[in-house]
Amino acid sequence: MNTELNAKAVSDLGKNISDATIFMHEAISRKMGLTGTDHKYLNIVLDKGKITAGELSVLTGLTTGAVTGLIDRLEKRKYVKREFDKSDRRKIFIVPNYGKVKKMLSDSHLDLKMQIENLLSDYSSKELETIRKYLIATVCIMNDITNRLNEQ
Repeated sequence: MNTELNAKAVSDLGKNISDATIFMHEAISRKMGLTGTDHKYLNIVLDKGKITAGELSVLTGLTTGAVTGLIDRLEKRKYVKREFDKSDRRKIFIVPNYGKVKKMLSDSHLDLKMQIENLLSDYSSKELETIRKYLIATVCIMNDITNRLNEQ
């Protein structure tokens, strides 16, 4: 197999992984009563721990109005709550409810984590380093394209 064919095969698999990721997150989201997009934005809040609506707007590229709707939907399901800043009541933090989210995701995430760890255990350290470098580079490319599209 020539290099060009190998690169195309890997690129095609990247598309398949992207599609499978979307389908999996949509299924998880439905279980949580959310859309796939809302679920992914919830992950940002979970990663940040406590974030303002303005910060979430900047990170996601959503308008402040769209972020307000997102927060309303997440709060309705009790995945987040609004918390006033003690020193400036005009400022509102979005605070994740880790317990509720963990309860909803425990089965699917634990299963995924175990299966991925099992899969990775079949690879050598050198192979894992190659996979790691590829994934890091792919994320950088995707972030760069996202940033350029958001600036247009």
